[in-house]
Amino acid sequence: MEGDIGDLPGGALQGVDMVVHLVGILQEAPGVSFHEVHVLGTEALLREARKAGVRHFFFQSALGAHPGSDTRYLKTKALAEEAVKASGLPFTIFRPSLLIGPWDGFSLRVIELIRSMPVVPVPGSGRARLQPLYIQDWVRCFLKVLKEGPKNKTYELGGPEQLSYNRILELYMQALGLKKPLLHIPMGLATLGLPLGRLARAAGLKVPQATLEQLRLLQRDNVCAPDAVRRHFGFQPLGLKEALRRFISPPAQDR
Repeated sequence: MEGDIGDLPGGALQGVDMVVHLVGILQEAPGVSFHEVHVLGTEALLREARKAGVRHFFFQSALGAHPGSDTRYLKTKALAEEAVKASGLPFTIFRPSLLIGPWDGFSLRVIELIRSMPVVPVPGSGRARLQPLYIQDWVRCFLKVLKEGPKNKTYELGGPEQLSYNRILELYMQALGLKKPLLHIPMGLATLGLPLGRLARAAGLKVPQATLEQLRLLQRDNVCAPDAVRRHFGFQPLGLKEALRRFISPPAQDR
């Protein structure tokens, strides 16, 4: 069944035992806001789940979600978490750091940025740390939750390494067989450059899209315990270098 998460038909979840709620957006568009998708959409899904007697509600949140966050993405993810916990339904919540894998939005933007420009622009210092988790490792965690059932628990998830954004870019360049300098841009200039980026894209230039919200998120650590996956799910996830090797093709000359 296809439909609008904010306007579900009555009985949409009839006969469903488990809801896997992965819906989320990384940037807003006309008529599609963080609040409408993350909060109102989740509340609508929870209402139908209660009517249907769903036995397990799985919600994908985000590491750093907090109702007092100054970013709408993290604030609305936290408000959605609160709705899940207050619903009375048995639940599991995942709070991953950066998820990477074939065709993920972050990797696509970084690869485009590296390939299309002579230098790699970095908003701010690039020292904020992320904890990339390979999507296949996320799937292993999810399958264990699926097998064991709900525990009304929230899990923070990340890979085994806490890496600066600078280091992440360097590892992507290595995987692509490229070496380009990083150009650090003060946040004030990066913010002023957002309208210029929109104009450049409108003119047909290949300039990666970014929003003020995304720039803010790149200025803060987004990490959890390095052993979180091993401790909660019993295995060691891949580091970033090995994960990239799994889904980024090596340079032609190395084949």
